Amino acid sequence: MSKIGFIGLGIMGTPMAGHLLAAGHALFVHTVGPVPDVLTAGDAAVCASGKEVAEKAEIVFIMVPDTPDVEKVLFSADGVAEGLSAGKIVVDMSSISPVATKEYAKRINDLGCSYLDAPVSGGEVGAKAASLTIMVGGPQEAFETVKPLFEKMGKNVTLVGGNGDGQTTKVANQIIVALTIEAVGEALLLAARAGADPAKVRQALMGGFANSRILEVHGERMINRNFTPGFRIELHQKDLNLALATARSLGVSLPNTATAQELFNACAAHGGKAWDHSGMVRALEMLANFEIGREA
Repeated sequence: MSKIGFIGLGIMGTPMAGHLLAAGHALFVHTVGPVPDVLTAGDAAVCASGKEVAEKAEIVFIMVPDTPDVEKVLFSADGVAEGLSAGKIVVDMSSISPVATKEYAKRINDLGCSYLDAPVSGGEVGAKAASLTIMVGGPQEAFETVKPLFEKMGKNVTLVGGNGDGQTTKVANQIIVALTIEAVGEALLLAARAGADPAKVRQALMGGFANSRILEVHGERMINRNFTPGFRIELHQKDLNLALATARSLGVSLPNTATAQELFNACAAHGGKAWDHSGMVRALEMLANFEIGREA
């Protein structure tokens, strides 16, 4: 069994760390605020800093919200980098900038350690069910070492390339998710405004070529008006900002990604930063002055 560190115990990190603990690994944890009881009850060892986690663990996982958070965890005073010794592996499972990831990887490599960027897709539901999709960038040898641990947290684990390529894959994923939410929202809004029953329209579409996981899950959320977050709009805004910034640096135009971001921005302006990202439909509804749940 491995000695594993886990930093960042939010709605995603807690169940992910829990799966590693349940597999019998020694777990050393650190987070902002109190460590959840579900982990301490399972004998996770609480550490005072990232440095302490890195000193005690062979493999250190990080799951925090954004690029500056990862930089702080890694390189601040008492951060992970200060506790590393040669041969250890750092695994960042956050969704952050591919450009920054390459820089962080080099700095960790210079300490004689390996670095994997391994962002995930599947949200809180996938984290709890250990069914996450995990997109990994980094060296093959480190990936093979960590893969059995990834498989405790996810079902679809792929090494897509070198450092930064995992984050690039996640950015691509978030483009597809955002644009599909927008498409489902437009379709159900049109159907409802035309007088059709959106629930029955969704049911019919799920039997055809337009079917998708987003139509299934988020289409239902839109119809039932359930925007309690599984994945918050503000986090998807962050991911699309990464997509658009990367596109600008490469001279690539992403017009529909930009439109999806503007719809998220409109939701945020109406107090919706913490809505589930399926709440993008509310921006479309504001433009139409009509809600999917209303009778035409």
